[in-house]
Amino acid sequence: MDVSTTMQQLCSMGDTAVMQVRNQQDFWAGIMFALIGALAAAGSLRYPMGTARDMGPGYFPFWLGIGLAVLGAGVALRAVSAEAPINKLDPIDLKTVAILIGSVALAGVLLEHLGVFLTLFILVVLSSTASHLFSWKVAVLTGLGLTIFVWLAFIKGLGLVFPLWPALG
Repeated sequence: MDVSTTMQQLCSMGDTAVMQVRNQQDFWAGIMFALIGALAAAGSLRYPMGTARDMGPGYFPFWLGIGLAVLGAGVALRAVSAEAPINKLDPIDLKTVAILIGSVALAGVLLEHLGVFLTLFILVVLSSTASHLFSWKVAVLTGLGLTIFVWLAFIKGLGLVFPLWPALG
């Protein structure tokens, strides 16, 4: 398919150009990523940038934000192409949204009191209940696996200091 055929499909109705969003999920996901990336890049400008050879604290977040914005724009633009599959947005499942946001908020409250290990395990198990395919066995195994991964990557690997268990006393 050549460019002129694609443009004819996207532009119609006289002088007014009309873009048809064929894949709404990809389009809105792309817009979200582009906005988050642009905001991250803009926020990183408050820090010294440095150079590629001598990076400042704003260098990596800036380029990561730019990359995310470009990736999001590409996904959104692909969703309006003539080859994009037609896909509509599903209605918002408020129960799922409430479980996910509530789990993360609860984890933020519990972290200081229960430590990383218990809080992360609770977060994974609670947020897993939002799935329509929820299984206790899978949730517990995922919670244990993610807790071990966080311990290895962030505590042992990077040496970050977090309270690991509930404070005694």
